[in-house]
Amino acid sequence: QVQLVESGGGLVQPGGSLRLSCAASGSICSIYPMGWYRQAPGKQREVVASISSGGSTNYADSVKGRFTISRINAKNTVYLQMNSLKPEDTAVYYCNAYSILAGVHYWGQGTQVTVSS
Repeated sequence: QVQLVESGGGLVQPGGSLRLSCAASGSICSIYPMGWYRQAPGKQREVVASISSGGSTNYADSVKGRFTISRINAKNTVYLQMNSLKPEDTAVYYCNAYSILAGVHYWGQGTQVTVSS
């Protein structure tokens, strides 16, 4: 199994910044594509950003120019730098990793991000 643990969430004011971290551990046998998803109450979970094993990134239109996803493969860790946060960014943020070998998605427990004045 692969375990993902997110950290870095919290309460920030509009315009503020947060940096989320996701550390993977367990039976890691390859470098996985990873991503960040978020889910607000009553909403479907949506992809925020993703990064391939080679470092190629994709972003949801709503966060382009504000969020940056990065990874350090040697640490099995992925980050999400969130700048210029807006109230609509409020959600539980989940880390995801995809094992191509096993064809399995792994999910973290989620970390709450609240943007409010």
